[in-house]
Amino acid sequence: MNNTDILVDFDKSVGRSIGVSSKMLDYYLNEALQAEGLDMSKEQMIVLKKLFEKDGLIQNELAFLTFRDKSSMARLLAKMERKNYIVRIQDDVDKRVNRVFLTEIGKEIFLRTRPIIIKLKDLMERNISESDIQQLKKTLERIQHNISSAEAQI
Repeated sequence: MNNTDILVDFDKSVGRSIGVSSKMLDYYLNEALQAEGLDMSKEQMIVLKKLFEKDGLIQNELAFLTFRDKSSMARLLAKMERKNYIVRIQDDVDKRVNRVFLTEIGKEIFLRTRPIIIKLKDLMERNISESDIQQLKKTLERIQHNISSAEAQI
């Protein structure tokens, strides 16, 4: 059997395009955050956004909403606590549960990210029609569904 017979040309797949786009977005966002003097990562910004939308989320629920495992969420929140962006408070009813709240500093930092996100969104969608954007979203949702279905079969 020839080596070329067993190779899959991932370079021509939709997966590579998605991966490269994701890396480019991460790089741009991290550079933009640093340029604005914001000491935070994309992951921290996502947590701040979820808490801004609904403050006091249970730590495990926050992990689920941000597609993180419990231990990496705990490490991320510990780092954010040290920066005084969030505070974890034991639930009054269930002492095994921590609720996560934004601090005033966390709210201010999150609000400072909004212009960066708007600029990134505008940059990504430049010269792309609304119908193409909607089609791309539908296609990506199908890909996500396909992967979720495959995970259930593993």
